[in-house]
Amino acid sequence: MAKKNDELLKRLLATFRVEADEHLQAMATGLLALEKAPVGPAVAGLIETVFREAHSLKGAARAVNLLAIESLCQPLESVFAALKTGQFAISVPLLDLLHQAIDGLRTLLSGNPETSPTIPPAVAALIRQLDQAANGAEPDLDATMVFVGDASAAVVSPDILAAASGAGPVTVRISTAKLDGVVRQVEELLSPRLAARQRALELHDTAATVAAWKKSRTKIFPLLRRIERSVAGNGNGTGNDAVHSRKELRKLLDYVDGEHLFIATIGDRLSKLEKSAARDQRALASMTDSLLHDVKEMQLLPFASLIEILPHLTRELAREQGKEVDLSVQGSEIEIDRRTLEELKDPLIHLLRNAIDHGIETPAVRAAAGKPSHGTITLAVSQRDGGKVEVLVADDGAGIDGDRVRAAARKLGGFSAGDDEPRREREELALVFHSGVSTSPIVTDVSGRGLGLAIVLEKVERLGGSISIESHPGAGTTFRIVLPLSLATFRGVLVRVGKRDFVIPSAGVERVARVADQDIRTVENRETIVLDGQVVSLAGLCEVLEMPRPPVSTAIGHTPVIVLNQGEARIAFRVDEIIGEQEILVKTLGPQLARVRNVAGASMLGSGQVVPVLNVADLLKSAVRQVTTPRALVAAEQPASGTKRSILIAEDSITSRSLLKSILESAGYAVTTAVDGMDAFTTLKTAAFDLLVSDVEMPRMDGFDLTARVRADRQLAELPVVLVTALESREHRERGIDVGANAYLVKSSFDQSNLLEIVRRLI
Repeated sequence: MAKKNDELLKRLLATFRVEADEHLQAMATGLLALEKAPVGPAVAGLIETVFREAHSLKGAARAVNLLAIESLCQPLESVFAALKTGQFAISVPLLDLLHQAIDGLRTLLSGNPETSPTIPPAVAALIRQLDQAANGAEPDLDATMVFVGDASAAVVSPDILAAASGAGPVTVRISTAKLDGVVRQVEELLSPRLAARQRALELHDTAATVAAWKKSRTKIFPLLRRIERSVAGNGNGTGNDAVHSRKELRKLLDYVDGEHLFIATIGDRLSKLEKSAARDQRALASMTDSLLHDVKEMQLLPFASLIEILPHLTRELAREQGKEVDLSVQGSEIEIDRRTLEELKDPLIHLLRNAIDHGIETPAVRAAAGKPSHGTITLAVSQRDGGKVEVLVADDGAGIDGDRVRAAARKLGGFSAGDDEPRREREELALVFHSGVSTSPIVTDVSGRGLGLAIVLEKVERLGGSISIESHPGAGTTFRIVLPLSLATFRGVLVRVGKRDFVIPSAGVERVARVADQDIRTVENRETIVLDGQVVSLAGLCEVLEMPRPPVSTAIGHTPVIVLNQGEARIAFRVDEIIGEQEILVKTLGPQLARVRNVAGASMLGSGQVVPVLNVADLLKSAVRQVTTPRALVAAEQPASGTKRSILIAEDSITSRSLLKSILESAGYAVTTAVDGMDAFTTLKTAAFDLLVSDVEMPRMDGFDLTARVRADRQLAELPVVLVTALESREHRERGIDVGANAYLVKSSFDQSNLLEIVRRLI
């Protein structure tokens, strides 16, 4: 038994060492970036990044009983937690101390990791310095310079070293870097395969064109023969012109006969070439698919290889908190891409820690609630259709307290204290994925910082997956993670918006459809359609991607839509054309464009065209945030005569002025701007306008005075006036009515659809 445990510990330590190196590298890079730019808008992101890496390293060290590393990560994490909340500023001594902490962690990892229950003195000194720094004290660097590489004097069991030096299984060992390189090269074969298919299609189309032309050309022969007979019958004369005409006609007929044979030869060659290209394309596709399948099989590992660490972690965490927890694992034999498993490790550890710390109750509490004293955490893996795998993490604990979630989100500004509108249960639970939201009343070494679930969501979405949550008070919480089995190649739906093509991963596509324009309805200023008896929000893909809005056609027709679905989100996107589905090789955009909103990467089609690959999770979030004007409303605003209505905007704020101008111009109006009331009144006297949109608080002449002067002017008295202002008291509204404004809109509750509806009604 001891030998078996040593073997397991050896594998766990080897796995941990790779993971720890990645975390340390990320932390060191973040510290260097902070040192170069200790102030500015990017600082918060850098602090958050290093904070998360320290948090993840601490959890991984705990899982393999590396007390020294875990203990050193704890105060390091506390320092960044204090930096994140602005308790003190970044200083040179603090950065030096943080670099020493990273060096200390690296020293602990340089030899055999420390497995002793004691903490070496040098590590303890560094921990004390970090604790003091976390409380705002200036670091004493002299007290920490003694840290040297002897901190890891205690070594791993000799049995482990003996096992490591013994003969292994009869296999060929290869580094994962080399294996990944081979996989990438094999995946690159998809591009020439797609190109070969495209060439075969082009040859097929060319051969079909030549055949059609050849067929239509044969129809001119009877006509030429009739002309020949007519010339022969009417050309009995012996004049030079008649003889010349007959000779020229004979030359033409001879040429046509010879050309017919030439075209027939070209057609036969094209037909043979088309068949050969199609045969080569099929052979290349077969070999590529087979090779790619075999290489992907090499990358597959059973899920059990990932969860070896979890039972031990469960036992230790439960024992520390005085809880009794059983971990039930199902589907551990299912094989998943090694790269996916590596990225999935941190999310599972975070979910497991949360279940033990927040979910499972103590034996006494469970007994009082009529539950078994042992809590149960279920980890189940199952294969799903469409090349996906589902990972379920469920506990039978207390569930998530919705009131605490709301309170935590309100504290972070998730929504205001007056936002007491009833929310859907799943929307409320989704707040726990926001960074900083925690239902724990205190911060412990296990949880309470609101980082764990934010990291889980980030990791899952980076893998192209989705996560959903269900919770029932007193009955437990369930997380469902759905991931694609392959990280590089997948099926994608090619769509066209305007003159641009985009690829949307098929894994996020529920269906495509054509919707009659008259079936598009507007509900609460948003377009909706009905699919399968359910109301689905409709958004324009061009608007979500912030592309120029195409002109609206007034003709009744059908609109192509593509319905995206991830977790609980389900939204239909309007596109101009759905071209088809094909296999796609996604390429990253490089470090300069590592995280572009709504874009996951790029892909090259068989034609050589490079198209963006869209991020389904981002599209759904952007569509929810996007406030768009219904197309029916925009179409109604277009003047029937084709001439644009003219609007004058009076606004002293350049930001508000630009926003109003953009909204109205997008709706098809000709817009002129003025910087204040005086400028606006002068402009009104020199040009004709159909409507005036004015702010109230402006220098020289405010909106109230401007409206009053417009109403007092005989030429301008009938001009519609809309006041858009931040003044929302009853007195200000009444004054706006008194001076003659046709509409009074408050900026705090401003909605561009309301503005456009009012403008349409007034002019």
